[in-house]
Amino acid sequence: MAQPSIHSSGSSKPETLLRVEDLVKSYPAFELRDVSFSVEAGTITGFIGRNGAGKSTTLKCLEGAVHPDGGTIEYFGKPYRGNEDTIKEQVGFELNSADFYRTKRLSLIASITSNFYANWSDDAYARYCKLFNLDQKKRIMNLSQGMRVKFALALALSHNAKLLILDEPTSGLDPASREEVLDILLKLARNENVGVLFSTHITSDLEKCASNILYIDNGNIIGKGSLSEFKDHYRVAPLDAAKRAEAPIYGIRETANGKSALVPARSGIGEPATLDDIMTHAARKATL
Repeated sequence: MAQPSIHSSGSSKPETLLRVEDLVKSYPAFELRDVSFSVEAGTITGFIGRNGAGKSTTLKCLEGAVHPDGGTIEYFGKPYRGNEDTIKEQVGFELNSADFYRTKRLSLIASITSNFYANWSDDAYARYCKLFNLDQKKRIMNLSQGMRVKFALALALSHNAKLLILDEPTSGLDPASREEVLDILLKLARNENVGVLFSTHITSDLEKCASNILYIDNGNIIGKGSLSEFKDHYRVAPLDAAKRAEAPIYGIRETANGKSALVPARSGIGEPATLDDIMTHAARKATL
């Protein structure tokens, strides 16, 4: 199934914090192929795709946990290889390392973490702990999932991270906690010019906060661009109407009223597609 690649077209671009070009990683049963994208300061990029599509492999390559077979990864205009220490000073990777210290108090984890960063600021840490209502006497295992995410953010931001790379930060959170975390990310992007890349299966989160969308399927980036551009490229129409119009069909979904099809907006049929429409239709390849 051929899918369009959508590229953002702004006249002026902010600072590029992360640039990935032609990233390749091969496994016996899976291959990441020619993955290319960038993340700019002050933007939030939502990384979407089905389980097994290549999101985790990509993120592991970005943080150095997996060595790619080809391609380039640059942070702040510098290649990651050979500059890991200076780059990690400015990037909050994954943000789940605190789980290794489940029985430790937040104050101790912060003290340990501060030793790894020359730019660590106790004042900044205290400010974020107050902002996020974090009790330094509590242990990780006694925190809710939402508070763990906030603590991870506090750690990253206290060493002046300019870029956050998050793997499903809102997964498992109740709606109120999810909304709070999204608000925090939005404020960081808007007020402090922090760039954010995060993977998620919760498309409604991206509708609320994402500047850009990065869509991966079977190891290939099949769509990228601003949220509005990405959604505007697709429409949802009854399958029969799509067939009559001889429109390209990217996916089919069963509905209460029959089958619907994901089609390009240029076909001139159907209704505007939501991110959820795009994901659920594309997950079911067209089988006519």
